[in-house]
Amino acid sequence: MRSPALLLALVLAPMPATAAPPEGYFELKPGMTLESGDSWRDGEGHFRLFGVQACLRGTFYTDKAGSRRDCGEASLAVLAAYIKDTTPVCARVARSAETVFVSCYATIGADRLDLANLMISSGFGFASLDGRGLPHHAPYAVVEQAAREKKVGLWQFEDVQHPAILLGQSANGGWTSP
Repeated sequence: MRSPALLLALVLAPMPATAAPPEGYFELKPGMTLESGDSWRDGEGHFRLFGVQACLRGTFYTDKAGSRRDCGEASLAVLAAYIKDTTPVCARVARSAETVFVSCYATIGADRLDLANLMISSGFGFASLDGRGLPHHAPYAVVEQAAREKKVGLWQFEDVQHPAILLGQSANGGWTSP
């Protein structure tokens, strides 16, 4: 696995010039700093993919060789690769006091694909859950279930835990998802 510093350097390297993004969208520009597999900082702004929860940094899974790996670093590495390879553009969809939630699409060939959907369908992102354990965006839960059943990405490892469960247990005294 590549080091996070190398991946960030790749993401933050100058990207080729492209046409201006559609009205209401903004590009992810060099200089932004990835914080996790679902969030980043750009100047004073904090941004997060809507409906996605990345693996938490400092949580672990055991790979096929029996080595313990940081789950959050794996999610971050995949987001960095998607950003580098697809130069996504994003639109603001919601805001909290600290965070702007965005929906982004990546361009692969002639196709425009939902970046959150890519993260979840590849098994390196999860459908985010609300305080009741329900998905913020139900279609992402369907995509997550398909990735889980196919054992893609992080789902191939027996000890991967859904990060929303860990967050929910911490915040709400122990709910678990179905």
